[in-house]
Amino acid sequence: MSPSRVLVLNSGSSSVKYQLLDMHGGGRLATGLVERIGEQTSRLKHTCLVGGGSREQNGPIADHEAALKAVAEELAKDGLGLDSPELAAIGHRVVHGGMFFTEPTVIDDAVLTEIERLIPVAPLHNPANLTGIRTAQALRPDLPQVAVFDTAFHTTMPEAAARYAIDPKIADRHRVRRYGFHGTSHAYVSRETARLLGKSPEEVNVIVLHLGNGASAAAVRGGRCVDTSMGMTPLEGLVMGTRSGDLDPAVIFHLARVGGMSMDEIDTLLNKGSGLFGLCGDNDMREIRRRIDEGDEQAKLAFDIYIHRLKKYIGAYYAVLGRVDAVTFTAGVGENAAPVREAALAGLDALGLAVDPAANAVRADGPRLISPAGARVAVAVVPTDEELEIAEQTYALVESKPGSNPGPAGE
Repeated sequence: MSPSRVLVLNSGSSSVKYQLLDMHGGGRLATGLVERIGEQTSRLKHTCLVGGGSREQNGPIADHEAALKAVAEELAKDGLGLDSPELAAIGHRVVHGGMFFTEPTVIDDAVLTEIERLIPVAPLHNPANLTGIRTAQALRPDLPQVAVFDTAFHTTMPEAAARYAIDPKIADRHRVRRYGFHGTSHAYVSRETARLLGKSPEEVNVIVLHLGNGASAAAVRGGRCVDTSMGMTPLEGLVMGTRSGDLDPAVIFHLARVGGMSMDEIDTLLNKGSGLFGLCGDNDMREIRRRIDEGDEQAKLAFDIYIHRLKKYIGAYYAVLGRVDAVTFTAGVGENAAPVREAALAGLDALGLAVDPAANAVRADGPRLISPAGARVAVAVVPTDEELEIAEQTYALVESKPGSNPGPAGE
């Protein structure tokens, strides 16, 4: 039997999340997180899901190379080391693939060069992704390394949805267009929604609402994305934990000219000091709901702004799709915050959208419907699984083209 394990790496600027999966039905074998890389207070939390239990180590981890070596050591303690002949590939989450990458891609020098070229449109994410890739290559140079791009699922958007209304020559020169993000989540969840409805993805139109600290909506027609809320960067769209989402661009000019703020200060404000956190000082929906229950008006206003924006996108994507078979909530808030789901669809009965209060209140791990029986449009909660999606795409690629390198998809 051919090697069946895939290690999935999600390398952030100061963290590495990882999962080891067996693609021949063995499920997850191990999961873990290395955080605060480069600090004295670094932490590695590792869990072996085949009898090894959980372990944690605290202390300085200098860089991503040291982090991945520590991960390899933890896996080896459980007999799951990177030197295992059962390891088929390493799959890497890469946030931005631009228009160059439309599908998972075996990594070579040309792929690395293009990911590097995209750093100006993903300065917070692509450098960290590159570091993780290069470190993994050094540890296992003989093993296929596959990049799975957050943006790839959204490359099916028509130009009318992907283009901003600015001079195309300037836009093309500087790669200014709407790329979208959370693509692995939207792909997985839209497909699982179709399965929940007993249909194939090609038969179903779905509005997917990925609501976590980062949040995005996607309109998916027959398994293909036709619009999404995030744009050239993850800043556009819904109100998020710390990001503003949609904003009149002139606000930036105003803050610079009248407020005397630098571009870096405005960037920090909109990405890290806005959204729910900027509105009420909290970006945890559980805490916001607790404050609302205690009569906190600032928390209530933040929640209302969040819901207002979310409802606008649901209506807009209903119009884009024309026919909607399901609206699906996913990610931390979408899966767990029943008041958000209820409020987002309140008053949309004329569109066939409603939640059953009893079904909505149930906490469950698996995919489920929360719409009333016989509803014209299904409302679903589907837990996302980006790591499984990355692993499946990685394994399918290396199995279909053993020993080959398909390279980038082309401009």
